[in-house]
Amino acid sequence: MTSIPGPQENLWSAAVRRNPDHARGYAERWRRIEASGKDIHGEARLLDAMAPRGARILDAGCGTGRLGGYLARAGHDVVGVDLDPQLIDVACEDHPQARWEVGNLAALDLRGEDGAPLRFDLQLCAGNVLTFLAGGERRPALARLAQHLAPEGRLVVGFGLDRGYDLEDFTADAAAGGLQLQQRFSSWELHPAGDGFLVGVLASA
Repeated sequence: MTSIPGPQENLWSAAVRRNPDHARGYAERWRRIEASGKDIHGEARLLDAMAPRGARILDAGCGTGRLGGYLARAGHDVVGVDLDPQLIDVACEDHPQARWEVGNLAALDLRGEDGAPLRFDLQLCAGNVLTFLAGGERRPALARLAQHLAPEGRLVVGFGLDRGYDLEDFTADAAAGGLQLQQRFSSWELHPAGDGFLVGVLASA
């Protein structure tokens, strides 16, 4: 039997299991960084520039909502999803303009008030979220994201290529889920592609 590349356990879940205060410390860290005046919204500014006004945007692996909250304040219809209920509580408190849901991306199933699946003009998966997924969660997560894309929708991902998820495996997983990598950069400022970091723009294959 061929082994699946990637960690056996979701790395965020493993960190919380080892330290129950991990999520609280993470949230406090981002609040401190924002309070210091440092820019923490670069990824969101890129998505805002790509989006039509009032776009429906998914913040996949939203954490404390720092990016989805920015996009909601910019006038977009934002839904954020994260595995950690403590982080979702922070997002709800700090950014009430958006909809926040607890959930695993590998089982993503977002629906509107009419019960129909939600389709998004843009999806953002930043903060190395994809590298935290267990190996067995990667393809299901990408397939679920693909299913939630609008016909002309795009998924923008960002993660370090030195964090155990190389470009070849990622593009294979994306293709298996029905996604195609259309553009590749090395930073959220859209510098040319490199080996250290991936900012990728994907669409339905």
